[in-house]
Amino acid sequence: MQAVVEFLVEEPLLLLFIVAGLGYLLGAAKIRGISLGVAAVLFVGLAFGALSPDMRLPPILVDLGLIIFVYTIGLSSGPGFFASFRRKGLRDNAFVFLMLLLGALLTVGFAAVFRLKATVTAGMFAGSLTNTPALAGILETVARVAPADQLAVLETEPVIGYSVAYPMGVIGLMLAIYVMQRVFRIDYKAEARSLRQYNVVEQDLYTRTVRVTQAAAVGVPVTELFRRHKWDVVLSRVRTQGELSLATGDTTFALNDEVTLVGAPEEVDRAVTELGVPAGEQLELDRSDFDFRRIFVSNHEIAGRRINELDLPRTYGAIISRVRRGDIDLLARGDTVLELGDRVRVVARRADMPRLSALFGDSYKALSEINLLSLSLGLAAGVLIGLIPIPLPGGVVITLGLAGGPLLVGLVAGALRRTGPVVWTIPYSANLTLRQIGLVLLLAGIGVRSGYTFLTNFSASGGLQVFFAGAVITTLIAFLTLLIGYRVFKVPFGMLTGMLAGLGTQPAALGFGLQQADNELPNLGYALVFPIATITKVVVAQLLLILLS
Repeated sequence: MQAVVEFLVEEPLLLLFIVAGLGYLLGAAKIRGISLGVAAVLFVGLAFGALSPDMRLPPILVDLGLIIFVYTIGLSSGPGFFASFRRKGLRDNAFVFLMLLLGALLTVGFAAVFRLKATVTAGMFAGSLTNTPALAGILETVARVAPADQLAVLETEPVIGYSVAYPMGVIGLMLAIYVMQRVFRIDYKAEARSLRQYNVVEQDLYTRTVRVTQAAAVGVPVTELFRRHKWDVVLSRVRTQGELSLATGDTTFALNDEVTLVGAPEEVDRAVTELGVPAGEQLELDRSDFDFRRIFVSNHEIAGRRINELDLPRTYGAIISRVRRGDIDLLARGDTVLELGDRVRVVARRADMPRLSALFGDSYKALSEINLLSLSLGLAAGVLIGLIPIPLPGGVVITLGLAGGPLLVGLVAGALRRTGPVVWTIPYSANLTLRQIGLVLLLAGIGVRSGYTFLTNFSASGGLQVFFAGAVITTLIAFLTLLIGYRVFKVPFGMLTGMLAGLGTQPAALGFGLQQADNELPNLGYALVFPIATITKVVVAQLLLILLS
């Protein structure tokens, strides 16, 4: 056994791959539907690190993992984060911010009662609210201010607090969702009807053909009809006296024209009644003149642009009816912004399809290629922002560090999408892959580095007290968030489960919420509050460390 340990000490890359693989297996194991997910990599790392005080992964790998993880989160969350402030996002983010401050006050109270060290207390705060970037920020601060002869121990104490509190940090969020959805008797299907209120596009799109019989719809331009009725549908084909054409904003209808509508069932049905009656034939089945095709968006010149900017009806005689992003079908509104990796459903004459494919790129291979220029610029800007000292009252100076800086830049870049020729966003699948790799590097590095000291110092650092305090903090904050959010602020419970997962920055809790709701509301809540929750916890964790020292 000793020979194996010495071999892994000498081969840190092999150690990394073993920890990552075993962590994946452990994370996939479920107990009553609950699993640790990728967080299991941390605990496998702790187990291997406990085998030898010399077991380490190269620090640069850990830092790289942190930067990539938070930056890619920022890129994907940026558009929804800033857009949310046009609705009730400011209120919801303020609510989450206050709940996190309550968590910090509870942490300070338990630290005083149990006489915990500042390093352990800060780690307990990050662990009970399951935020790895906050732990990384704590470790950066410790490395910057700790005496050299105490650095090894002081770097481990936050990890002890984090690791002991983390399991209940995950389980407590899921437990709160499970209990409160039964207490409130939540009907997730009924709540799904409120998706439009929060500007979430429905997954279940369908197509109907209507025959125009309403006199009020005759001779009126389509743009005026949309203004009057506030339809949330897309019009594609129109058949007038046997001739097919595509609907544009200037199109006017005559009696007995047939029109194809695409959208959510309730929206399409409403538009059908306001135009006429359902037709006996579905126009989309007639592909003799106009055809439709799914085309990949791989052209960087298209990414980051709104559909109406492309002026497809006039330039190409085509329209986009749907946009598939990841596993979700989005309705192709004029203000929908296209991203690399989207699959657009284009309706056009068959002869024009090659030109449209060239316009959008339609290259699956190109989607696997990441623009290293924009990625490098974004990461470099994030590192620089993270280095800027931020003075606070009382002479306290903090930095956003490698956790907060790249996240902030990622949010702005994700919202901008492109600056001139530079496209900041990266393909959906590439973003998820980079995010997963970054998180695995971060968790494995922290676990392996701290395993040995964690084992030898657990009891001396008040492990049982930390576990109890962390469990109380997690469960109290979780239940209060669901209770106040649902009863006081009237947030749909499905969205609230996502907000709770975002408050805890916990993908496992988000997955549990999605499984319970079976719709996209939890994703909206998660993206809405994740950035402010991450930045708040990164800053508050460092303040706890500094002020309690």
